[in-house]
Amino acid sequence: MLVHDAARPGVTPALIASLIDAAGANPAGGLLALPVVDTVKTTRSGRVETTSRDGLWLGQTPQMFPYALLLRALEQAPDPAAITDDASAVEMLGLSPQLVEGHPRNLKVTLPTDLRIAEMYLSMDPAQ
Repeated sequence: MLVHDAARPGVTPALIASLIDAAGANPAGGLLALPVVDTVKTTRSGRVETTSRDGLWLGQTPQMFPYALLLRALEQAPDPAAITDDASAVEMLGLSPQLVEGHPRNLKVTLPTDLRIAEMYLSMDPAQ
């Protein structure tokens, strides 16, 4: 079962095929994601600190899971408020969905400035 966030208009058939090909046999499912390339800062300690970006990814959609697994993950989540995406619910079961590299064109349109970036990608050939 594929779950897609309608706020990501830049998904392409090639991205969907890549997810299915790479993670289709994974019993924990998978999701598109991008490795973090920017320097990451945190203020959790009360001061600005740089956090290692090694192993950090930005989750995207679509995300793909066996239907029964996703249903169980959502129903059995110990803290439903902590679910940030469907993959996080599956992770709460102790499983590790597979990360499949997505594409920046699959950005989430959240802020008004995101619209301009999405329009740029949507005006381009998806193969570029």
